[in-house]
Amino acid sequence: MRRYFLALLGVVLGSLVMLPASQAAPAPSQPSPTAGVYKVAIDPGVSLADAAESMRLRANALNLKLVAELPLSKQVEAVTGKPQRTITIFQFCDAVTAKELLDMSMDFAIYMPCRISMIEDADGRGWLIMQDINVDLVAKEKKLQGELTRRIKKVRDGLIDIMKAGAHGEL
Repeated sequence: MRRYFLALLGVVLGSLVMLPASQAAPAPSQPSPTAGVYKVAIDPGVSLADAAESMRLRANALNLKLVAELPLSKQVEAVTGKPQRTITIFQFCDAVTAKELLDMSMDFAIYMPCRISMIEDADGRGWLIMQDINVDLVAKEKKLQGELTRRIKKVRDGLIDIMKAGAHGEL
């Protein structure tokens, strides 16, 4: 059963990786205007390995813990035996804020841990992508206290800082 699941995962992820260049993300190193997605291009000259290391270091400096790193492209390679473009998902967490949100509503679990995906497009360019959450809208809808809303914004701003550090290869 596990082998079947991994093979299916490989096919699904492989089809995602093989998007034609015409469907690639826009070239500018700016946040995507697409609602719900924040996307930054990794600067030319910054390797994916350097971008990943920069993100790890910046997260540590911001006290956001890297709780998981999922090298999906390596899993697909293991299943298919074919080289893949890089797909790595980094998961960061502020555990205290996460617990307080879960104490309010377990529905917040869908946002945890915070994810940043590093994806190499068909042209070999690296991208950092995360879900962009409208904190003010969520705070209003869930009636969050001001201090908790401030802390959620701090986490979101930290994630953007992590992405920018990775995109520019900053330490």
